[in-house]
Amino acid sequence: MATSIVRKATVLTLLGLAGVATAASAATLKIGTEGGYPPWSMVDASGQVTGFDADMGQALCSKLEMKCRFVVQAFDSLIPALQAERFDLVISGMSVTPERGKVISFSIPYASEDSAFVLPSGSPLIKADAQQALFDGLAGKSVGVQGGTTQGAYLQKYAPALKLKTYETQDQMQMDLVAGRLDATFSEVTPQSQFLDTSGKGKFAMGDYIVKSSADPEILGLGIGAGINQKNTELKARVDKALCELMSEGMIKASSIKWFGVDLSNYEACK
Repeated sequence: MATSIVRKATVLTLLGLAGVATAASAATLKIGTEGGYPPWSMVDASGQVTGFDADMGQALCSKLEMKCRFVVQAFDSLIPALQAERFDLVISGMSVTPERGKVISFSIPYASEDSAFVLPSGSPLIKADAQQALFDGLAGKSVGVQGGTTQGAYLQKYAPALKLKTYETQDQMQMDLVAGRLDATFSEVTPQSQFLDTSGKGKFAMGDYIVKSSADPEILGLGIGAGINQKNTELKARVDKALCELMSEGMIKASSIKWFGVDLSNYEACK
């Protein structure tokens, strides 16, 4: 009888340890991000991911009571890697678009962002106040975009006369602009502003014409969201709930102002 009790206790202990091991393995949330798109996502000298995306990831992990592990890779490889289940989420300033929605799911769009051109400071196109005037002035000129972005897709549709050059990272694109290998770049306003405050200061300027995020929802999307594997419906529900809590608590606003100087929170998403 005593032997039976001991054996039963041992089995229960092993089962308990197995449960702990399973919980521990599930307690890490792997997040794919680019790491080269300041101020959204950067990697510092110690190899740590920083920026608005990192803040969002850490805040979500805290809400979900999980540990964060960031996986850094090229932006245009994030969706295929998510589909292959190499990580659980993509948090990388990614716009929620119908095209992307065919292959992955998205959280609520927790932030919104417009796009703009950066040109040499002496360019008369800086003052262009209409899209067609700007596109006509750039016809035949080299314009840089980041690979896999909605900005590249937008120019392919509306400005086919431009010579688009695609780059893996924002930094590479900006380096070519500084070197004179590009006539302009087209990207979201916040990383463009970051460039103009640093290496592009005094040499380049942002065009007056801003392409609103609502200009073409089919291409530019409905806002910035977290990418989630379509199989993981439970995680999506938990992430959506957590994001709305972070919105109402002011965390997204605080981090947005910290990194961008403006509040990009998409409050409509939680109404």
